[in-house]
Amino acid sequence: MRIGVIGTGRLGTIHANTLSRHREVGSLILTDTEPARAQELALRLGETAAPGVDEIFKWGVDAVVITTATQAHADLIGRAARSGLPVFCEKPIALDLPGTLQAIAEVEAAGTILQMGFQRRFDTGYTGARDAVLSGRLGRLHTVRAITSDQAPPPAAWLPVSGGLYRDALIHDFDALRWVTGHEVVDVYAAGSDAGPAMFREAGDVDTAAVLLTLDDGTLATATATRLNGAGYDVRMELAGERDQIVVGLDDRTPIASTEPTGPPAADKPWPGFLERFAPAYEAELAAFVEVIRGERPNPCDGREALQALRIAEACELSRRERRPVRLAEIPGGAGTTAG
Repeated sequence: MRIGVIGTGRLGTIHANTLSRHREVGSLILTDTEPARAQELALRLGETAAPGVDEIFKWGVDAVVITTATQAHADLIGRAARSGLPVFCEKPIALDLPGTLQAIAEVEAAGTILQMGFQRRFDTGYTGARDAVLSGRLGRLHTVRAITSDQAPPPAAWLPVSGGLYRDALIHDFDALRWVTGHEVVDVYAAGSDAGPAMFREAGDVDTAAVLLTLDDGTLATATATRLNGAGYDVRMELAGERDQIVVGLDDRTPIASTEPTGPPAADKPWPGFLERFAPAYEAELAAFVEVIRGERPNPCDGREALQALRIAEACELSRRERRPVRLAEIPGGAGTTAG
């Protein structure tokens, strides 16, 4: 099959490398808003570069992978759907609910495939946690703690177009929380701090956030995130039940040190970022996309799954602004979707 890759930045380059090696992918067509970047990557991989998005559709592809800036996602999803093409798209579909709902409607009207890039669903730690919960190993789950901490903040120019900390970073925790537990979030109470570098305040964003979430079975969850974790990139999920307690993301590269005399030492090589931490998961989600295209497995994360994670992020933003608990029922788009 021939796949078009739209966007050849950091993640687009990784995805192109993965697909170029896949035994079921015959060739790629790459394009980017910076044509020289796509051309350089195409030469390196022995693939074809296109001068623009139009050529991706004119030259003929069997599927599209979208790794552009977020503001272009919804339009490209709609264009691919109208062309009858399966799509893999990095999260989110759009930075707002109307754009998200419109793109989903186009996909559903066309009867095409949209797989969203929530790579934690393909991480061995998160899949192990889901298996433990669903098997009953933990007993009744009562507490979940999710953590996402970036070692260094993104460029200042990225912040105004990122959607903010809840939509850009914590949205992964919200998706993982639903997927691992199999339950829906019913309400949130969120707070954020912009006490760090001035660029966060100038962008109307926060550099650190915390959320208390209640699930539909009464389980309590917390989710925290920061852009300023100098020790390294730290992504974990702790799940506590009446029978057992487990943790995702605790290994010899977790950037955390114990103050106990007999505790484990600090990591020699802490994770520097998400690309390194989730490299195997990024490969696995694209392998799954190829299988979905070939009709060999169901879609592991469709547009409506992504919509629910965005609804939680939207509820958090509303909660932070208005300093009050927000029920998910207040946020449009909730009917007809389950945690799967």
